Parts: sequence; C-alpha cells; structure tokens
Amino acid sequence: MNVLIRNGRVIDPGRVNGPADVLIKDGKIAAVGPGLKAPAGATVIDAAGNWVLPGFVDLHVHFREPGFEYKETIATGAAAAVAGGFTSVCCMPNTQPVNDNQSITEFILDQARAAGLANVFPIGAITKGSEGKELAEFGDLRAAGCVAVSDDGKPVMNGMIMRRALEYARAFDLPVVDHCECRHLSEGGCMHEGQVATEMGLHGIPSASEDVMVARNLALAELTGGRLHLAHLSTAGSVRMVRDAKARGIRVTAEACPHHFLLTEEAVREFNTNAKMNPPLRSRKDVEAIKAGLKDGTIDVIATDHAPHAAFEKEREFDNAPFGIVGLETAWGLALVLAEEGVLTVEQVVAALTVHPARAFGLAKGTLAVGADADVTIVDPEAHWVVDPGQFKSKGHNTPFAGWKLKGQVVSTLVGGRVVHP
Repeated sequence: MNVLIRNGRVIDPGRVNGPADVLIKDGKIAAVGPGLKAPAGATVIDAAGNWVLPGFVDLHVHFREPGFEYKETIATGAAAAVAGGFTSVCCMPNTQPVNDNQSITEFILDQARAAGLANVFPIGAITKGSEGKELAEFGDLRAAGCVAVSDDGKPVMNGMIMRRALEYARAFDLPVVDHCECRHLSEGGCMHEGQVATEMGLHGIPSASEDVMVARNLALAELTGGRLHLAHLSTAGSVRMVRDAKARGIRVTAEACPHHFLLTEEAVREFNTNAKMNPPLRSRKDVEAIKAGLKDGTIDVIATDHAPHAAFEKEREFDNAPFGIVGLETAWGLALVLAEEGVLTVEQVVAALTVHPARAFGLAKGTLAVGADADVTIVDPEAHWVVDPGQFKSKGHNTPFAGWKLKGQVVSTLVGGRVVHP
C-alpha cells in the first residue's frame, strides 16, 4: 500500500522543518520533499495547515495486562496511544504476574499484535517478581523482545543489586530504568512534603527521597559504565545532579512528565485524587527546574507515565487512593504549552517526544528518514480542544487536566503506513 501525505509542514528534528510531502511505500518512508508525485493507486492525505511529525514514542506506560485488565488492557492502552499520536510505547513490567520472564514478554507482544495499533515494546523486570532480591534473566528478556529493564514503582533499594543490574545489563546493551525513591524517607507519604501538605494535614514525601536515589544511581552508573535511565524526574536537586553527571560523561538519560512541568502541589488543595501521583507534584521551584532541564537538554525525554486506575479506586480518601494518572491522550497538547511559553521551540518539543526517546532506548523509531518505518503523526497546530475524560479511548479517566483548554490536536496517526487513528 502506498500513501502520499502532501501539503503539510514536516517537522523531523535535525532533518526537516518546513513544507514537504511524505511518500510511503510498503510501510516505509520512501521520500520526503516538496512536490512529490503520488504513485498510481496511492492513498493521498491532504495535510494542508497541519504538521507532519514522526510518530511519538513514550518510554513509560502502564497497560496493566496481564492481571489488571479492569484498569486497562493492551488493546485499550494502544488505542489511547494512537489517539494521542503515540505510535510506539514501552510498557512497564508491574503486571500480575510481573514481566520477569520470556513467557510474559511474549504474551504482551502477542496481545499487541492482535490489537494492531501502536508498536508495544515491553520493559522487563530488574529483579524476579520485582522484589529487589534476585536479578531476572536479562538475556532471556532481551531475546524475547524487552528493550529495557526496570522494577518501575518499586525502586531497587539494595545498592549492590542495582550495581549488578547495571553491570549485567551492559552485556545486552539494555538501559536500566529506575524509579528514584528512597522508601524509608517516603514511607506513608501521599503528596509533596511542604506547606500545602502541612495545611492539609497530609503526610508528605520529601524531595530528598528522590534526590538521594538519583545520587546513588548516578554514582553506580559512573562506577559500572552501565546505561541508566531516570524515570519521571520531579525535583530541582535531581535536575542539578543529572546536569552535572552528563557534563562528566556518565551514561544517563532522563525523562519528565507533563504534570511535573505544568502543575504544582497546589493542584492537591481540594483533595483531588486525580492529582495524586508518585513522584508527587512538587513546588514551583521544582517545576521551573524541570523546565530548565528540558530547555538545556539535561532532561532528554517527555514521557507520560500513563497509569490508568478504575474510578472506584480513585474515589477513596486521598491517603488511600492509588498513585497515578493517565497521560497518553493529553501529552501532545500539554507538551505544546512549553512552546507557547517559550521554554522550548516546537522542534525541541517534537524531538523530546520522538527522536530523543527512541535514541535513549535504542529503538529504530522517531524519524521520517528514508527507509524508516512509516510511523507518522499528523497534528493541527491551531485546533483548540477541551480535555474531556469521557471521550478517552483509555479505560482510565483519572486526569488532573479535565476541563483544560489546549491548543494543538492529533488529527491522524499512521503505524507502518496504515491509518490507525481516527
């Protein structure tokens, strides 16, 4: 099947930024340039007034299957992904059973193929059962299709286990992804430790709980030479340490989520459980540090940490409600706020959603280079829309952005040259 996308503005970071057509042949990018001719029988998509981008890549999602299908399935998660312009997603291993072996990885890939929507790349567990005690078989996980290892929301508290993980992962060129949280410091906390938590009578999670684990992990990455990826940075201290580590040549990449660069702890004021996530929403100083980190390249990637929960779970008392929000269907509009504010250029926003995450995990995605997979996202940069969780493709409606008016909307998503949204 051949497709010609014409009359759009192509933004392929580091390659093209301007009016151009995109020709797709047999699921691959065949040509990019002005005035391309459509082959006989080709499908023509008129992108006049729109931007034509590489398909977005999300390094951090939770699709919940197997084990928690009432929250999300791979099929519903993939539908949410393509609705948000994400053509490739990396799903965390905190399923039930945990994705710590080849059979679970293969199951996830089988379900993704059956859904036929986004490319799904599994992330395997660092330790068996994500219990932090014994390393999983990284070689088997890599062979089965895992692109990274992580214990996700269960930080690897044992420093020797983390050292061995970074060393072992080098043999398979796997990034080691850590949720940086010292559980001894954060125990019992449900929001950022600060003035708002004190006024609300809620137990806080100090910034130090993240900072001390970022420091440890950077030291271990320097010791071992392993590939370290730091999930959802939220503190000024973390940004400062990663900036210094990169300057010293440590192999580290980092991600930030829209909620951590757009919201502060003030969003929790009304005991809104849809503003409860881990790491928590922090102070204004931390938000500005995250933006600065994105601007100077300290933070490479914008990720969503898409974490769907059932409505009844989020309707509990704030202390008892689960951490996490959905993000796949709002990320593009929220990320564009950075361009509206002048924090990033549009091309930098696109890079943080495409080529940079692909490079961090070694994925052959995030580009419109000739010969690349034809994963394409077409957006209307001028479209205004209101976030309505009732319209989400995801089973999860747990977002603090309900009712927000955003500019810039995904109008079409192609995976392998095939239109999968709308």
